[in-house]
Amino acid sequence: MCVALPGIVLERNEKTAVVDFHGNTITARTGFIDIAPGDRVLVHAGCILQKVSQTEAEELTKLFDELESATQKADDSNL
Repeated sequence: MCVALPGIVLERNEKTAVVDFHGNTITARTGFIDIAPGDRVLVHAGCILQKVSQTEAEELTKLFDELESATQKADDSNL
């Protein structure tokens, strides 16, 4: 299983794109995905896997935030 994080394309180059994840930017390979600045995309291991809607990106972000919170609570209770 892989985890792909949602981000927003800031800039598109020939074979790469600059993608923003809440203020953290990376350069990801675009492969065969047709993207443009402003698109929401899923990125895993430096590769854009697919475009997603804004709603899907928001739902995934909320899910990851909930998982992070639950993990933090579990870590705190084990101290």
